[in-house]
Amino acid sequence: MGKSKALVLLSGGQDSTTCLYWAKTKYEHVIALNISYGQRHAIEIKAARQIATAEKIPIYNFNTDLFKLIGNSALLESNKDIKSIHKNNKNLPASFVPGRNIIFLTVAAMFAYKYQIQNIITGVCMTDYSGYPDCRDTTIEALEKTLTLGMECAFKIHAPLMHKTKKETVEMAMNLPGCMDALAYSHTCYEGKIPPCGKCPACKLREKGFSEAGVCDPLIKRLNGEKENG
Repeated sequence: MGKSKALVLLSGGQDSTTCLYWAKTKYEHVIALNISYGQRHAIEIKAARQIATAEKIPIYNFNTDLFKLIGNSALLESNKDIKSIHKNNKNLPASFVPGRNIIFLTVAAMFAYKYQIQNIITGVCMTDYSGYPDCRDTTIEALEKTLTLGMECAFKIHAPLMHKTKKETVEMAMNLPGCMDALAYSHTCYEGKIPPCGKCPACKLREKGFSEAGVCDPLIKRLNGEKENG
């Protein structure tokens, strides 16, 4: 299995884009995997393709209607309040999609196995995040062990943002060649809006990170520039 290769789960958002550029500095060969699962902000799929294509990184798309069939998340149903509490667990936000990262990383391991890749990169974070249990380091460590045992392949799941605040993630992006330019085309808004709604949890967290880092969000800068020129 290729240790100089990496597969990045690329949603098209801020975190996964940053991880893509992190991977580019660490590995010789990088591929990306985007998963379409019926998310209300499906516009991020286009962002993922645009970012990967610009860097000439092969990107594969995996489509599944599993999550849409089950529902149970405001991230899958546009008529639900994204800012409310999850109906099954008052400790979690309505945007929680049960099992999402577990399934995503399992699918990523399947692709990685096919292409003889040991390193899998994910943008999950347990510092500045929405409280999702499948973003915690304990979940990722357990899943790495399970996938390794289940496929008899020494997978390594890397989560370079796991213990970073959004400010630190922005600072990391600033030190990765080309990353800030790519972030101008990333998409984070849970409402799937352009310009971003600025009100959903994802928008607020992204705004907080750039504000605390003392830099303008490249996406907002690009959109404002287009507005002025248009």
